[in-house]
Amino acid sequence: MPDVLTVVSLVAQWAVFVVPAGALLVWWRAGRRDKAALAVAAVVTLVLAGIGIELAALLWTDPRPFVVDGRTALVPHAADNGFPSDHTTLGAAVAAVVLAWRRRVGAALLVVAAAVGAARVAAHIHHVPDVLAGLAIGAACAGVGVVVARRCVAWAAGRRGATPRAAA
Repeated sequence: MPDVLTVVSLVAQWAVFVVPAGALLVWWRAGRRDKAALAVAAVVTLVLAGIGIELAALLWTDPRPFVVDGRTALVPHAADNGFPSDHTTLGAAVAAVVLAWRRRVGAALLVVAAAVGAARVAAHIHHVPDVLAGLAIGAACAGVGVVVARRCVAWAAGRRGATPRAAA
């Protein structure tokens, strides 16, 4: 049985990949219109999240915990700015997009994104505010991405003469 440090290290590094895998499964099982909306929402959200990460990092500097106190991080990492947590931001962004279409799956993926953030704090590579900011930035970007996607799909459906499906 693996020890706690091994589990923390694995979650901090690799569990974030569960989120896009879950999103791909939701997309794969979706209907044509939902596939288009999910794809647009994901692209818009990830572009906005990338911009949000860069802007937040420019506005706030938070040295990583292992830089501040000299303790060794569980996961090898560059001694750069830890604000916000990129892993948590991107995980939360994708999970929140899924949440807009499949609540239970999206909620489960948000739990995974939060667990990744918690593991990165436990691994001594982020502070709690880095993770909380990542969750907030990811969720905000997803909110915009979902609205843009639903409007684009409704507009495209209207141009083809189809009746646009009401946004859920």
